[in-house]
Amino acid sequence: MPQHRPGRPGNFHPGGNGDHLAEWMAKHSNLTNEQQLQALETESGFSQLPPATQQHMREMLARLQAMTPEKRQRILDFNEAIERLDPVQRAQVRAATKQLADLPPDQRRYVVRTFRGLRELPPKQRQAVLNSDRFAHLTPEQRASLGSLMAVEPLLPPSYDSSAPPQQQAQQQQRP
Repeated sequence: MPQHRPGRPGNFHPGGNGDHLAEWMAKHSNLTNEQQLQALETESGFSQLPPATQQHMREMLARLQAMTPEKRQRILDFNEAIERLDPVQRAQVRAATKQLADLPPDQRRYVVRTFRGLRELPPKQRQAVLNSDRFAHLTPEQRASLGSLMAVEPLLPPSYDSSAPPQQQAQQQQRP
C-alpha cells in the first residue's frame, strides 16, 4: 500500500501519519480482524479514496490476515523494501511485476521459479545460463519478463530460504 502523501489523492497508506504497512500492522496486531478492518476504515484519508480502492485495501488486509505469520512477515518485509526505493526504481519494479502478472498463470509460475533459480547464481553467470540451451524454449514474453525481473533484481529484497537456519533467515531479511 503506498504511503499517504498530502497532495497525492489516491495514495493512501494506513496510518496517514506516515506509518508504513509493517508499522501499521504491528500497531494493530492486538486487534481482531474485524477491529483491524474498522481501524483501516477510520484512518485519515480512507473515506476520500475511490470505492474500488477502498475495496482493494479491505481485500489486501483480509489476505494479510489470512496468511501464516511467516508469510505475512515476508510480504511486509518486501513491501517495506519497495517503500525505500526512489520513485524511478519503484516504477521499474512495478513495471517488471506487471509484465510478470500479464503472463498466463502457468507461464508466470515457471518464470518465477526460473527467476528464483537465476537469482541464486552470481550476477555474471546469470545471463550465460539464461542464454544457454537449457532455456532456449522460453517464449519471447517469458524471456522479456525474466529480463525485466533480472534488471530490477538488485533493487529487490533477498530471496527467502525456508530451509536456512532461523539466524541465517534473519540475516537474509536484513540485507539491504
